[in-house]
Amino acid sequence: MRVVVIGGGVIGVTTAYYLAEAGHEVVVFDRQKGPAQETSYANAGEISSGYASPLAAPGVPLKALRWLFTKDGPFVFRPKFDPKYWLWLARMLGNCTAERYAANKALMMPLAEYSRDMLRVLREATGISYDEGSHGTLQLFRAQEQFDRAAADVAMLDRFQVPYEILDANGCIAAEPGLAGARDRIAGGLRLPDDETGDCRLFTERLVDLAAKRGVTFRFDSRIFHFDMEGGKVVRAVAAGGMGHADAFVLATGSYTERFMRKLKQRVPIYPLKGYSLTVPVADEGAAPASTVIDEANKIAITRLGRRIRVGGLAEMSGFDLTLREQARVQLERSLRELFGVGDLREASYWCGLRPMTPDGPPVIGRTKIPNVYVNSGHGMLGWTMACGSAKVLADLISGREPEIDASGLGPQRYWF
Repeated sequence: MRVVVIGGGVIGVTTAYYLAEAGHEVVVFDRQKGPAQETSYANAGEISSGYASPLAAPGVPLKALRWLFTKDGPFVFRPKFDPKYWLWLARMLGNCTAERYAANKALMMPLAEYSRDMLRVLREATGISYDEGSHGTLQLFRAQEQFDRAAADVAMLDRFQVPYEILDANGCIAAEPGLAGARDRIAGGLRLPDDETGDCRLFTERLVDLAAKRGVTFRFDSRIFHFDMEGGKVVRAVAAGGMGHADAFVLATGSYTERFMRKLKQRVPIYPLKGYSLTVPVADEGAAPASTVIDEANKIAITRLGRRIRVGGLAEMSGFDLTLREQARVQLERSLRELFGVGDLREASYWCGLRPMTPDGPPVIGRTKIPNVYVNSGHGMLGWTMACGSAKVLADLISGREPEIDASGLGPQRYWF
């Protein structure tokens, strides 16, 4: 079967790789001049399967009200005259019940665990390297109340038999010696030893080479303008660089998926939430993080990537605005200084990207109402974490095989009325 994949980020490239592995002829279109130039470019670097959770959670509505009146909250709202903005927000708030949170997290965690396992298989089979590490994630609590609120997540870890360690301040420092100077800021931590780290952009670039060796064609600098349909199916995608004829089409288009779906007279509630990151050279080996430390109070992840430190986080609801705001940089720098106090910030590179968020949390993976059009999008803050698993699931669905995990709750039909 000939398949066109639209999107050259980590989701699109992994999808293309697994489709080629399944024996399909694959062509990837992307508007950028190379792979991983948007959301996959400089994300937080964490592959945190045990930390996979919806943004919509109990307590978020009250927290959001408080954050409206602070300049440095982890969630920033910039209201827009856009009906999709308000509809998405209303749907997200409607998922902030304990029941919905548990149901949505129960869809996300198995996919994230499966994805981590698929990444390990891929790494062993191909030898791909991307500044990877396998030293776990430490969720750091600065206050006891944060520690106490983690009980529901710990119960979910127990349910899915995910290994974890509950640590006091000394245990946190033993796991991450670079935290020694921040002892008085640590109430405790939750460590997930099976989590991993890695440079998402480097992985995607190198996977492009591996996919090309399997016969995948990449057409970068090719913006898709519209789709041609015949007999209720899409037969070609018309792009700046020519036309892509195919038997099946995959939208791996991140925050822009809703726009592509509108071209097909369909809807999917994916909306962008902007995240920020700093990439800082390691200046002091002894004070640098060993893996990923999540500063729970500020929703900021600090991750070691080879000779660099990636500081990423925050969620800004401001549509497709890519303005690099100085206040966000201040928040990222402060979290790094307070916990590690390392890195040469004069040489830091500052970046932002748009995370494709669904209002309930799980990504959208599956067939649309058009029988030969599929979606692999809406991974939010977990695209790197869920990439390989999502791609393998979709490749199995397109190939007519039963996925190795239950993906029945992930399809776009959950939004159909």
